[in-house]
Amino acid sequence: MSSPPIPKSFWQYLKSMGPGIIVALTWLGTGDLVDSAIAGGSYGYSLMWAIIIALFVRFVFVSILAKYQLCNPHQETVISGLKKVHFLLPYFIIITALFFGHFYMSYMIKGIGETSVKLLGFGESWIWSIFWIVMATLFILKGAYKKIEIIFFFFLIILSISLISVAIWTGPNTKAAINGIFFFNIPKDQGPYGSILIISALIGTVGGSIANLLYPYFIQQKGWQGPKYRKIQLYDLAFGTIILILINLSVWTIGAEILHPKGIYIENLDDLANLLILTLGNIGGPIFYLGVFAALCTSIIGLTVGFGYLIFDAFRTIKSKDYIKAEKFNTDNSKLYKFVIIWCLYSPTIYLFPNMPNFIFLTIIASAATVIVLPVLCGALWYLTSFKKYIGAKYKNNLYENIILFILFILSIWGSYQAILAIKNII
Repeated sequence: MSSPPIPKSFWQYLKSMGPGIIVALTWLGTGDLVDSAIAGGSYGYSLMWAIIIALFVRFVFVSILAKYQLCNPHQETVISGLKKVHFLLPYFIIITALFFGHFYMSYMIKGIGETSVKLLGFGESWIWSIFWIVMATLFILKGAYKKIEIIFFFFLIILSISLISVAIWTGPNTKAAINGIFFFNIPKDQGPYGSILIISALIGTVGGSIANLLYPYFIQQKGWQGPKYRKIQLYDLAFGTIILILINLSVWTIGAEILHPKGIYIENLDDLANLLILTLGNIGGPIFYLGVFAALCTSIIGLTVGFGYLIFDAFRTIKSKDYIKAEKFNTDNSKLYKFVIIWCLYSPTIYLFPNMPNFIFLTIIASAATVIVLPVLCGALWYLTSFKKYIGAKYKNNLYENIILFILFILSIWGSYQAILAIKNII
């Protein structure tokens, strides 16, 4: 199988982008929209520094993950490398992926049903949720990577038109935004969610989680293998990160400009959309819901496929006595891959029953909980990329990278502790 050509011009680089967009839009629906809206609505622009730090954390963390997969001397997968650090790590990743595959989908599947009703104006939310689950199943089970890449470009256009345009429409306060980015304020708790819980949720959903391990599989299915693809991979990830910045700050701005001045705290997506209708007119709500729908669709597809790849690779790594090479693989005939797809899409349907937790509550709790597993992932990656016996002398972490990973490791421990306390208080 021939490898993709190395781009040489600006347009060739632009045409080669793909995995970064897929993983960015996959991450986006894992709580970013809700967390950013609540943070902006409850605290205005004062906590914007948290999302900047979180995005920096994610870029560095995922960049080093990709560096290992592309540049290690055996050209093995990240999971194969983690198995060398400790044989239990692949088991930990499988359990964690199954757990969060369920809880991430719990609020996304619930949210896409609610969003469909508001966007289309008819039907029951649980019926729409089931409909989109079935559609996703048909699309994913036999879905080639290229098909996923095309549909994500389509949804990116929808997101850009909807969420960014609504943010511009509301009129951002540039001075307040700059102050929020550069002055590290932790304001007093306001509304139903404390500032520490919001910060923990932002670090979990934006900064780092088990979902970060999905990017190496998207570049693997793209056909990028070996150090020669490191440059295009960095540009690809940077492009995806810029997309995340624009969309996250757009939703934050909507919350800061629409909710915060009125002292209103949202409990569900309806609250925010209804305020947009009152402020921007009847077209404001539907445009916003269109963006939410696109974000949820991409996350449902991206996470389900990504967790399928991740668990498929972890199982074959456990079974193998040798390392697994980071080559494209086919999951069409894998019963394990299909089981993970069914688990991620159908186990969360329990939350469609009456009297179950609402969309916002599930989002905040699941997002903050992701921080708890971050120290294990961050520590293992730091160890794996610091020694030449794993990654080779040429690509092992330099002093700058080791300092960054040390800071991220300490931050992950602090975030885990705070998340546990915050979840305990809210429950």
